[in-house]
Amino acid sequence: MLRVAVVGGAGYIGGELLRLVLGHPDLTLAATTSRRLAGRRIDSTHPNLRGVTDLTFIGPDQLTSYDVVLLATGHTETMHSMPDMIGRAGVVIDLSADFRLADQAQYRRYYQAEHAHPELVSSFVTGLPEVHRKRLAEADRISVPGCMATAAILALQPLAEADLITGLVTVDARTGSSGSGAGASAANVHAERSGAMRVFAPAGHRHEAEISQSIGARPVSMTATGVEAVRGVQVLCRVPVAAGITERDLRIRYREFYRDEPFVRVVTTRTGLYRLPEPKILTGTNYCDVGFAVDDAHRQVIAIAALDNLVKGGAGNALQCLNVRFGLPERTGLDFIGLHPV
Repeated sequence: MLRVAVVGGAGYIGGELLRLVLGHPDLTLAATTSRRLAGRRIDSTHPNLRGVTDLTFIGPDQLTSYDVVLLATGHTETMHSMPDMIGRAGVVIDLSADFRLADQAQYRRYYQAEHAHPELVSSFVTGLPEVHRKRLAEADRISVPGCMATAAILALQPLAEADLITGLVTVDARTGSSGSGAGASAANVHAERSGAMRVFAPAGHRHEAEISQSIGARPVSMTATGVEAVRGVQVLCRVPVAAGITERDLRIRYREFYRDEPFVRVVTTRTGLYRLPEPKILTGTNYCDVGFAVDDAHRQVIAIAALDNLVKGGAGNALQCLNVRFGLPERTGLDFIGLHPV
């Protein structure tokens, strides 16, 4: 059994990490931290874990040594503690943004901060098994992409690797309220959020840098809208392509690209209510559904993806990376197939 510590276990991503680690047959949850809640039971914050564990939160200064540390602490905060975390575990999996971007100028631009440990960035492998599986199998430091970035990358990767993208990619992303985290703010109280479709990033969302990095530094422009859902991400990526690409060409390309992937499903049905990727039916799962449409009039493909922002967009992806790193079947601990209706 691998001993695992979850650092930053009080938030929504932290709670999902706890849930998944506790349900994984090859992992033991050895510790989880919260400065604010140290000494309190985990299930006082995450009531879905009642009867599953008697553990309490500890302070970060009480951490010891572990096989794996999963970090769910904040952007621009995690980088300061990373040298200490590396010393505490053979494998560190980070879910913050601090080690995602190779270009430090991009990090400064999108996060308005100087990196505290730029010398460590190149030692991290991007935590997306569908793209980096071979490197992840030997990686001791893993950086999991953002939720909307993960969806967009998986939507775009078959086109990028076939060199079918001819210009600026525009990404229109929609996300549920849990993407804002567990901290309350005026924008997220029920009276303000309920019924709203709030464009919170009309241009320049920070995930566009991760998407561009993954698809060969091609230009990306991204907007993001908060919608009335708790979980879920859906992205529509408008991709300029050469004339003559047909729906049949894309169906063959996407199905071949994702043929052996356990958690990516190509959705291209012509009938029914769920003809294209829809996050509602992915709640709690580690799946990312991808699909597409062809706009011949404007020589573009609309690549679409949906996922649960807290699972495939975060904690589930981290556990999938852990499985790859330790040679475990990738589905281990991640086999929930979703609900319908929900």
